Amino acid sequence: MELCLSSTTTTRFLNLNPSRPSHNSLRNPLLHFNHTHRPFTCLKLPSPSRQFHLLQLQSPPNPSRFTASASSSVATGNEKDQLPADIEVKETQEPNCSVRLSVQVPPAVCDDCYSRVLNEFMKQAKVPGFRPGKEVPESILIGYVGKKNVQKATVESILKRTLPHAMSSVTGRALRDSVRIATKFSEMEQTYSSLNSLRYDVIVDVAPQIKWIPENGYKNLKIVVEIDSDIDASRASEQELRRRHKSLGSMRIVTDRGLQIGDVAVLDISATTVDQDELNVQKIPSAESKGFHFDTEDGDKVLPGFLDSIIGIKGGETKSFQLVFPESWKQEDLRGVHAQFTVECKELFYRDLPELDDSLADRLLPGCTTLNQVKESLFQRCLEVEQTAREQATDNVILDQLQKMVEADIPQSLFEEQGRQLYGAKLLQIQANMKLNEQQLASLSSPKAVNEYLENQKDNILNVIKQNLAVGDIYKRENLQFSTDELVKEVENSISEFKRQKQEYDEERVREQVQEILEGAKVLEWLREHADIQYITR
Repeated sequence: MELCLSSTTTTRFLNLNPSRPSHNSLRNPLLHFNHTHRPFTCLKLPSPSRQFHLLQLQSPPNPSRFTASASSSVATGNEKDQLPADIEVKETQEPNCSVRLSVQVPPAVCDDCYSRVLNEFMKQAKVPGFRPGKEVPESILIGYVGKKNVQKATVESILKRTLPHAMSSVTGRALRDSVRIATKFSEMEQTYSSLNSLRYDVIVDVAPQIKWIPENGYKNLKIVVEIDSDIDASRASEQELRRRHKSLGSMRIVTDRGLQIGDVAVLDISATTVDQDELNVQKIPSAESKGFHFDTEDGDKVLPGFLDSIIGIKGGETKSFQLVFPESWKQEDLRGVHAQFTVECKELFYRDLPELDDSLADRLLPGCTTLNQVKESLFQRCLEVEQTAREQATDNVILDQLQKMVEADIPQSLFEEQGRQLYGAKLLQIQANMKLNEQQLASLSSPKAVNEYLENQKDNILNVIKQNLAVGDIYKRENLQFSTDELVKEVENSISEFKRQKQEYDEERVREQVQEILEGAKVLEWLREHADIQYITR
């Protein structure tokens, strides 16, 4: 029933290296290092997540055309293979932080690849009349294997051997696994067949460069952080003590009076909109409920005026009254709506509570001997929760400020990767809360569901990426560091959790994740120390 107020906390994901997927945050729902350790997501989405890594961080070169040396080396996943001649590569800037490489492969390289392909076929093919491994005349070999197959294998060999050299111009900027060949394979086959050379285009995403507005603006942050009054340690500890005390009592039926503060009522509630024209009156399903157990001590958590309107109601009695949903109501379509409520009190109870003194200490909190000891222990626990919530709220506001202060062109591959990581985390949370079956999980993991999420959450995903870029840039600018001992300890803790839950893991990947979290923590710690922060209670 939508009579209750609620507050939500936004989880921010931090990924300091914009070329790596963002599984983590300082309050990561998938991985906590200081409290509960949970393994990384092992969920496989339809379009497999790719790991992006910066090949090397350095100032990008600017040539629009260059010649890749036959002996040039670049890490693209394929080992360097020296070429018999140089290839020509023209570089053109594309939108969204991408680069198009137009590659021209000379006949000498094509011929060399052709010879290698024939030699490989000669080793593997079992040509009738020739012993395996023996030299077979070219015409006979091609006739046996098929000219089309030889041509296709040659083009593939050319691509495999020349692509690492073509990528030389973007070494240090390219996001690994973002490379895609834009030229159709059939077009490459036709070019090779007619010209005995090859031309193809490659598009690769490069690491985004960010611009601060204003420059170094992060050094003078002025932020206002709203803190929910419910997290105040004094108030929260009193409420927790009251909750524990009530759990020790028993419920008694009220027979001789109406509802008063402290009672629990079982209510049937109906609600409609208010309109002079009865034809326009509509029910408000989200505000209706049958058998609603209403604790009057929670009156501040329901629609303002609701409790006051039913005070004095007796069992079996019905009351009708009008209320207005406030403009701050969580359900947007109800904000400002005038509603007519009809409430029937089905049952009415009061609590018969034992006297709150030292004799209840151990029942209220095992191990305590006095009431003061219970109060102090609960206060300290709530104080820790308050501090954590205060830091989280501060971090959220800081991150929100940072993404507004930076501009950057975001590569599509990076956008999709970040979006898939966020969606994967969302699915894990849904799975944990609802225990989805295989059919439901398959439906939510379908390409259609993932693409809809990417489209609907586009702004949020871009903001998260900008936050990541900003935090990573600050970490480098301010030369922040964390100790090796911290890294080793947290890696060990995380791996222990994987082993405890009998899940597979990649130690290097775990180490990267831990490093990202520690770097993010250092940045936010530095920003909190240098920011002008004002806290207000709502």
